Amino acid sequence: FQVHSKAVIQKSIREGFGLTVTEALWKARPTVAGRVGGIVAQIEDGRTGWLVGSSMECADACLEILADPVESEELMDVDRHILAGETLTVGGLTIQAIATPGHTAGMLSFLINDSDVFTGDTLFKGSVGGVRAPGSTSFEDLKHSIMDVLMKLRPEVTIRPGHTDPTTIGDEWENNAFIRVWRGLDPESDEQCTVSGEPATLVLWAPDYDGGHKAWVRWENGKDDIVPGSRVERS
Repeated sequence: FQVHSKAVIQKSIREGFGLTVTEALWKARPTVAGRVGGIVAQIEDGRTGWLVGSSMECADACLEILADPVESEELMDVDRHILAGETLTVGGLTIQAIATPGHTAGMLSFLINDSDVFTGDTLFKGSVGGVRAPGSTSFEDLKHSIMDVLMKLRPEVTIRPGHTDPTTIGDEWENNAFIRVWRGLDPESDEQCTVSGEPATLVLWAPDYDGGHKAWVRWENGKDDIVPGSRVERS
């Protein structure tokens, strides 16, 4: 098995996490643990496929590793930066880097041939990314990245999230609980709760990609956050 192309690193997260190729497009490799990156590659028999792997594996495969300048600080063996708005041509693929900060400061989503978009941990099927982990920026950044960037893509574009099943822009526009509230279709809740010992308002309690829940909370100072449901104690 040999890969001839570039690797674009979509994001960096804690050690010990991995993606399976079935969570992307191509079912040819097992789960890969470590620092996770979305790799777009041209396979030796001429097929174009999506793979996943760590930055170290990319280096071992003699791939040129590209990453956002902010994310580069957390990755090893980065050869050069890829900037938001930059377009790469790899085999039969046109890859457009799109800035979608929030879950991490240097988060890039990758639009492939105007038909598929890799969103990392920014947007999932039925859920969104959190903004409380180290490296995240703000609720406002995440909301902007989803509503003003990703949701402006064509409804038919397939979303390839960092975890679990694919979806489409159109499906998330209609059915994602966070997006529905942001659109004004569904109301905010005023339920009171406790998050890691701090009082807050539970604005939205929604299913998450892993079978658990994701919570949009508002602190007493008016600041909004998105946190794992496991941190929330409901009244």
